[in-house]
Amino acid sequence: MPFFWILLAIILTTYGQVVLKWRMNLMGPMPGDPLPALVYLLKAFLDVYVLSTFAAAFLAGLAWMAALTRFELTFVYPFMAVTFAIVLICGWLFLGEAMNVNKVACIGLIFAALWIGSR
Repeated sequence: MPFFWILLAIILTTYGQVVLKWRMNLMGPMPGDPLPALVYLLKAFLDVYVLSTFAAAFLAGLAWMAALTRFELTFVYPFMAVTFAIVLICGWLFLGEAMNVNKVACIGLIFAALWIGSR
């Protein structure tokens, strides 16, 4: 059960990043002038999916707090690097972002570092 909280924090963080990028892609680029930019951000904030990413971030924070009660910070924090790898993969699969050798190597290095660090 203690690892559940780490996994939940990773899943919720990944959800938030991928969904937020998806919704921002749909809205297009933010205007450069201050007033239209503010309207753009308020419109984005009121989007139900964007609001769900804020809820996910809050819940991820609670899960992280629970994980910290079970493990030393120096043990548990490297697991958050998995989020970077999963976001890269999800960006490629769901958002059509580019995947290249460097990104694949990055994913491999993240998991290698996690494996070494968790020993």
